[in-house]
Amino acid sequence: MMFRIVKKLFVMGVLILVIGISILVIQLYRFQSEIISLPDSGRTFVIIPGSNIKTIAHQLSLEKIIDDPWLFILLARVKGVETKVRAGEYRLQQDQSALDLLDTFTKGHSIQYSLSIIEGWSFREMIHEMQKHPVITNQLRGKSDAEIMATIGYPGQHPEGLFFPDTYRFPRGTTDIQFLQRAYRLMQNYLQREWDNRAPDLPIASSYEALILASIIEKETGVAHERPLIAAVFIQRLKKGMRLQTDPTIIYGLGESFDGNIRARDLKKDTPYNTYLHKGLTPTPIALPGLEAIRAALHPADNDALYFVSRGDGTHHFSKTLKEHNKAVVKYQLKGRKNRRKISSES
Repeated sequence: MMFRIVKKLFVMGVLILVIGISILVIQLYRFQSEIISLPDSGRTFVIIPGSNIKTIAHQLSLEKIIDDPWLFILLARVKGVETKVRAGEYRLQQDQSALDLLDTFTKGHSIQYSLSIIEGWSFREMIHEMQKHPVITNQLRGKSDAEIMATIGYPGQHPEGLFFPDTYRFPRGTTDIQFLQRAYRLMQNYLQREWDNRAPDLPIASSYEALILASIIEKETGVAHERPLIAAVFIQRLKKGMRLQTDPTIIYGLGESFDGNIRARDLKKDTPYNTYLHKGLTPTPIALPGLEAIRAALHPADNDALYFVSRGDGTHHFSKTLKEHNKAVVKYQLKGRKNRRKISSES
């Protein structure tokens, strides 16, 4: 008798369990297919770094996007993605289901923002623009250059020139540390690739020296076809043991004291970056060089010019001899100054 009662109870328990599971499966199926509740224009939803599936489900419920957070958690577990949800800011659309949400969150289809780092910027200019960006999380504010390099994992390195200028896309919540690490790695990858394919017989001992030269080329001209020509002049001068005598290095050495004009006394100021006084390359890069400047430094034009002077329109005149160069200086620089003075006196 007792056995029959136990057997009946067991059968009833199994039936209740089966019915319960069936109901849950039906609920889960309906839940994953139901369209989420959103206004006509859609909305954004932010997953904070470190959030787990329970936190995300309850946040969705609090924001009235889904009705049952526990079904969302169960759905994530059934699909095997409960630990694969990525942080970020997501744009949710009216026609999405709970299953679509999971797919969006696990594939990381978050809203992407951008920041352009410009060729020729200094490290400090890059830091300033990065810290102004509205969705980059600042963790380096107030730190010195040395502290920044240590924090991002490269202690003891001078930061100038080590970050690749490009347009970067990233989700909300990206930290300035992550941004700099990415830009640093990208520069190292490009620099090493170009160094491995460099022209023979260059008077450059390392990829870092190539980076230094590229930064000087970057600051000397913004005209793409001139970069290999500028590089050729500097390469010839390095080979002959001549001083580079390039104004951008003077400006970098003056730092914040530079007021926009290079004076005779500035050319005599003994800084490590004064290439009018010191032979060879500067001790560090003077800016963030782009890929074309790096390529120019490692693949200079086949040209034996030793001098160049600005024409005043963004381009340069190149000369092989000092005599020819002096004539070009008179033509493009001194005469231009006289004309400007004449115009000024007549106005």
